[in-house]
Amino acid sequence: MPIHAELLCVGNELLIGKTLNTNAQWLAKRLTTLGLEVKRITTIGDNIEEIAETLKEALQRKPKILITTGGLGPTFDDKTLEGIAKALNRSLEINQEAYKMVEEKYRTYVKEGKIEKFELTPHRVKMAKLPEDSKPLPNPIGTAPGVLLRHKDTLIIALPGVPSEMKAIFDESVAALVRKQAQNVTFFETSIYVDGIVESEIAPLIDEVMRDNPYVYIKSHPKGVKKKPHIEIHLSTTAKDSTTAKKRITKTLMQISDLIRVKGGKTRVPKRVKQEG
Repeated sequence: MPIHAELLCVGNELLIGKTLNTNAQWLAKRLTTLGLEVKRITTIGDNIEEIAETLKEALQRKPKILITTGGLGPTFDDKTLEGIAKALNRSLEINQEAYKMVEEKYRTYVKEGKIEKFELTPHRVKMAKLPEDSKPLPNPIGTAPGVLLRHKDTLIIALPGVPSEMKAIFDESVAALVRKQAQNVTFFETSIYVDGIVESEIAPLIDEVMRDNPYVYIKSHPKGVKKKPHIEIHLSTTAKDSTTAKKRITKTLMQISDLIRVKGGKTRVPKRVKQEG
C-alpha cells in the first residue's frame, strides 16, 4: 500500500494570484520521487481558524506526512504555527532550541553588516515560538526555523514559504525522514512521445495496458494541435527495489508502444528509464 502525504499551503498571496505556488509543485515532485503518494494539496489564507480547521480535517485522513508551507515569519500575518497549535490543542511557547537558532542568525547578520545592531525584538522572538513538543529544523538560508512535530501516526512538518528556504530545509532535514517513512522504496518514471494519433485513440490503449500492468500509472499529456497531434505518455511506478520497478516500466513501455504502432502512430522512446528514490 502507498504511504500517503498531504500538503497545506498557507498564504493570502497564493489565493489572490500574486504568487505562483511553485512550492506545491516542487514538494509534490520530491515526495513522489521519494516513494510517497501525495493525496491532496490544499491552499488557504493566513487565518488561524482556517488553518486549524483545515489541519484537523487533513489529520482525519491519517496521512503519514503532512507538510505546511508559509506563515513562519515575523510579520502579523504569519499565523501557521498558531493554527497548528490550536488544531492540536497545544500551547504556543518559546522553544529554547529555536530561540538559539534565531539568536545566532541575528548575531551573524550583524557581523555580515546586514543589520546595524543585535536585538531580539518581539517580532524576531515570534519565530522561536513553537507548539509544545515541537522540534525546530535549521534554516540554512533564512531566519525562521522549520518545525517538526508528531500527532499520533502523522508527522507534521512546517516549512517557510520562501522557496529557497523551503527547499534547503527539506533537503537538509526532511528528505531522510520522508525516505524512512516510505520504507526506502524506489520510484521510476519515463515518457514516450507519440505523433500521428489523437488522444481519443490512445485512451483505450492506455486502459488496456493499465489493466495488464496494475502497478504502473499511465497518463497522456497532449502537446500539439488537432491537425498535428503530439502526445507525451508518462509512465511511473513505485516498487520495493529498482529491479522490480525497471521490469514493470520496461514491460509496459513495450506493450503500449506496440499497440500505438499498430494504430499507425509513431513513438519516440527516451534513451534511458529515469530512476528516483
